[in-house]
Amino acid sequence: MTAVIDHPPGARTSRPKNRILGVVRLQFTNTQTFVWVPLLILVAAWLITLIIHWIIASAGVDSQMYSGGSQTPLWYFAVVGAQAVNLTFYFSQAMSLTRREFCLGSLTAAAISAAGISAVFVVLGLIEQATDGYGLGGYFAYLPWVWEHGPLGAGFVYFVLTMLCFVLGFWFAIFYKRAGALILTISLTVIALALLAGAAWINVNRAWPEVWAAIVGAQAIGLALWALGLTAVFALGSYLTLRRLTT
Repeated sequence: MTAVIDHPPGARTSRPKNRILGVVRLQFTNTQTFVWVPLLILVAAWLITLIIHWIIASAGVDSQMYSGGSQTPLWYFAVVGAQAVNLTFYFSQAMSLTRREFCLGSLTAAAISAAGISAVFVVLGLIEQATDGYGLGGYFAYLPWVWEHGPLGAGFVYFVLTMLCFVLGFWFAIFYKRAGALILTISLTVIALALLAGAAWINVNRAWPEVWAAIVGAQAIGLALWALGLTAVFALGSYLTLRRLTT
């Protein structure tokens, strides 16, 4: 006997729409990678910076102190990007998820995590403004240049830089699986040499004042918009590389 299953008119048999959200849940299965470790790094950097500022202030130094320690979690997000590929890609393929779904879901998970860490950054900055640097004149999250456009602008800058670091780590991990350690090392060396060549060209032409003036003139928001464009380009490159990755 042959069973015939009738589908209602207009019924769709395509993939469920929540498969990208399924990748998000897959990435957040290990909450340490996307939540607790970035938060721990931020809190640890904040605490260390606060202790350093207290030591300096107790020594009689009476001046504003600014720290770049809040950027520490940004670099870790490059590691998060690499782990998002190394720990879950092949598992996602076993679940019959497409590479497009894996890429979009991973970027969505990173965006959620980046938004959370950016919110913590903004809250710390607001506290520092309200307390005059914890009463020490020491600032960890509040950097005037970054906060020129207020809390939302500062949060946007931090979010974009976090996503840029994630996408770079994501793409490098995919490229490593595609081409191997030797080609990746050669490629990174070529990129480093190209950057050094650009710096040398600026130095020979004594153009550093113009470069710094352009950076200051662009303001943090302007640079963040450029970084957002680069993030989109690198994300597209990640997807195109992922499509050619064999399983």
